[in-house]
Amino acid sequence: MDPSQPGHLPELLRRFTAMNVLAIEEGMRPQPNCVYVAPSSRSVALANDTFHLLELSEPRHARLPIDFFFRQLAEAQGERAVCVILSGMGTDGTLGLRAVKEKLGVAMAQAVESAKFAGMPQSAIATGLVDFVLPPDELARKLGEYVSHRISGPAPEAPSPSGHGSDEMQDVFSLLLEHTRHDFSFYKSSTLVRRIERRMSALQSTTLAQYVRTLRQNPAELETLFREMLIGVTRFFRDPEAFLLLEQQVLPELLELRRHERVFRVWVPGSSTGEEAYSVAILLKECSERLEGQAPFKFQIFATDLDKGAIEKARLGVYPANIAADLSQARLHRFFVERPEGLRIKKEICDMMVFAQQNIITDPPFTRLDLICCRNLLIYLVPELQKKLFPLFHYALNRGGVLFLGSSESAGTLSDLFSPLDSKWKLYRRRDSPTRFVAMPERSWSPAPGRAQGRPGGAQAGPPIVEVSLANLVQKSLLESSPPAVLLSPKGEILYVHGHTGKYLEPASGKMDMNIASMAREGLTFELGRAIRKVATRHRAVTLKQLSVETNGSRRTVNVTVKPVRQPEAAGCMLVIFEEMAPTPGPSQTRASRSAELDQARTIRQLEEELKLARHTVQSALEDMETSQEELKSANEELQSTNEELQSTNEELTTSREEMQSLNEELMSVNVELRSKLEELSKASDDMSNLLNSTEIATIFLDCELAIRRFTPPVSKILNLIPSDIGRSLTHLASNLRELNLLADVGEVLGSLAAKETEVRTVDGRWHLMRIMPYRTSEGVIDGLVLTFTDITAHKQLEAELGRRKSELLIRGVLDRWPGLIVVFDLVERRAVYVNERASSEMGYSREQLEAAGDPFWKSISHPDDYTSAFEVLALVEELPDGGILRRQHRVLTPAAQWRTFSSRTTVMERDQAGRPLRLLSVLEPMPDAP
Repeated sequence: MDPSQPGHLPELLRRFTAMNVLAIEEGMRPQPNCVYVAPSSRSVALANDTFHLLELSEPRHARLPIDFFFRQLAEAQGERAVCVILSGMGTDGTLGLRAVKEKLGVAMAQAVESAKFAGMPQSAIATGLVDFVLPPDELARKLGEYVSHRISGPAPEAPSPSGHGSDEMQDVFSLLLEHTRHDFSFYKSSTLVRRIERRMSALQSTTLAQYVRTLRQNPAELETLFREMLIGVTRFFRDPEAFLLLEQQVLPELLELRRHERVFRVWVPGSSTGEEAYSVAILLKECSERLEGQAPFKFQIFATDLDKGAIEKARLGVYPANIAADLSQARLHRFFVERPEGLRIKKEICDMMVFAQQNIITDPPFTRLDLICCRNLLIYLVPELQKKLFPLFHYALNRGGVLFLGSSESAGTLSDLFSPLDSKWKLYRRRDSPTRFVAMPERSWSPAPGRAQGRPGGAQAGPPIVEVSLANLVQKSLLESSPPAVLLSPKGEILYVHGHTGKYLEPASGKMDMNIASMAREGLTFELGRAIRKVATRHRAVTLKQLSVETNGSRRTVNVTVKPVRQPEAAGCMLVIFEEMAPTPGPSQTRASRSAELDQARTIRQLEEELKLARHTVQSALEDMETSQEELKSANEELQSTNEELQSTNEELTTSREEMQSLNEELMSVNVELRSKLEELSKASDDMSNLLNSTEIATIFLDCELAIRRFTPPVSKILNLIPSDIGRSLTHLASNLRELNLLADVGEVLGSLAAKETEVRTVDGRWHLMRIMPYRTSEGVIDGLVLTFTDITAHKQLEAELGRRKSELLIRGVLDRWPGLIVVFDLVERRAVYVNERASSEMGYSREQLEAAGDPFWKSISHPDDYTSAFEVLALVEELPDGGILRRQHRVLTPAAQWRTFSSRTTVMERDQAGRPLRLLSVLEPMPDAP
């Protein structure tokens, strides 16, 4: 994550868990049932059960926070550490997982098929060190079971760390030997016990006997235990100070010693997946490039390991991207190329390497070496075996060669073989002293067949044991007195060596070759080869007498017997016996010498004939090879051109990939923030929509081109809008407004940027207050208009009513002072709304009684011949022009039951908007009553 941006991960995680989610702070102590999130601006370390925040030192693209924390966790918690790799991009966590496994911790990974981003779990699983690969829910359950069993379950009954003597441990060794053909009895007890204890805890086995039963029933667990024994946790330039010392002091001196031969040979036993061997190769390449003006060195680096899978990975030379944490940027660009599967070692380094599977305990060593780099291997072996291996290293090194050990290993007890160069980083120089080989230590157990197959295999006490021991003693004595011999396979490979054969056989330089033709000393090669071919074809023994063999500058006389092995289980094998002869003076010796010379002459003639035939064959082959070489040269030029194009394309893709990866990380961070902002904006939009709808104010939003952006539902009653009209121009729409030029008003506001208000009326008679205002953004930029229509019909009606009431009050004041009889009729309410005091007095009724009464009352006090209903009056006066007068006579029944006659003059006092009469004003005059 971008360290300059605030992180929102704790807030996001709190939505998905009931646990407390906290951002890590300096000095915070971890508590149960809490989730801790690392800050993006710091690296997190764990020491004394306390979190510590460290300043970032790596560039952002090279930062590996998970690897860093896992390493800290492994150092702090040891075998109690548990690391879990879940869905994620990249390879972060792989190197840290190795550190946890080195401390005997537990590693778990999410199943790839359940991961949205498979990069991190796939890289972790590819190490072969993961204990459990499961989907997340099953991982959680397995973690709970493992912790519960470790904390509260019964303690596993592990073997005693003092030795390998228990029957169950012998069973484990036997099963491993039968399954893998490798003997682990020479490993230290503490190492074996921890490995087995950890597997027992993982399987929740409470006793060693129960675990042995599991091994017998489950071959996969045998393979897992074998891998557990071989865990080789290594990395590039492990212990940087030690490699710096090697680069600056040791390698320049060694290269100077070999300046004439120009050949430099290195052996890296226990190389695991090759990181350390490649580290030495990189240093050699850099040191040789500093030697200006000299011929290039030929480097041969032999990297061996017991684990075939590790050797295959090392041979590929492909490593995860997070190795960048252990390498400088200069070395990354100089010696690695980026590939989709990871970082690949360049060909110039791979050409220096020879990887091979080798058991350092039983297989022959490489010889004529200048440097042996055996780091963190001897610490797992018993001291007796270490004493055997140091003389072997002494024998394999050239004069002045250097032995490079791990920081926890030492050759201090063998001061006659090695002298220390640096005691802290365990660098030793070979002394010029004779090599004292040490015999292989005895096994502390015997692979009892009965036990390995599940049957009781304990030895019986009593005399039979003594008899077997005496027989072994006699056989051993006879073998010691017999001449040296070797057992050969049908192909001439040495299968077994008896006695000291160094006078007759010598390992050839270079890659180990166990064929007797390559190892025979001068004087034996041709004769021994002929004898082996004769025995292979005739199946009869052949004896070669009085052969002269050169050994260390002197010549010896030896008789060699080659005979076939008759046992069926060794069909085709041959036994070669060497018997040294003491030289005897006299004529017999002369005759023997002459016979040998004659035999040698015959051999030379035969070899010359074979040489002629070989030359002819070689000449034909050379001609064919020249033709093929020309074709290959042409093809090579084309391939080189293609390769240059591909390299250029690859560099461009690599740069693009780095940029895309960096951009992707930033986009992920921005996406989280945008998602949070989007939720806030969505909620704000909902609030705004509800607010606008609740006000029932018709609102319409226009852009600068008068196109409709948005509107509220009430607008449809005014401008006839539907949802599909969004985006259309206002000029294309019809409105329900009367006597209004809406487009002119909109254009005026858009031009002056001043708000405008006006009252408008729709065709259905409703009134609205129209307000037109500029639409301003948060930066103050005008980006359109906002039109609102507020319904003011009720307000207008109230205003009209108030106007009428005001008019009435004014008229009442005038009419009350009028000398005549005045009556005002409301045709809508069908009643007299005003009667002045004189009219009330003349009619004999009170004003309140006359004004409160409706049409029925007036009908009751009117003469039947004179009464006219409101509808009839409306029809009469509707035809009157403004100011016209309707004249009539009207008789009224007084309270005294007398008829009074009045003449009336009636005119229209008020009309509605349609011109229809609403109120009438009648002026009455009393008339004399008829007799």
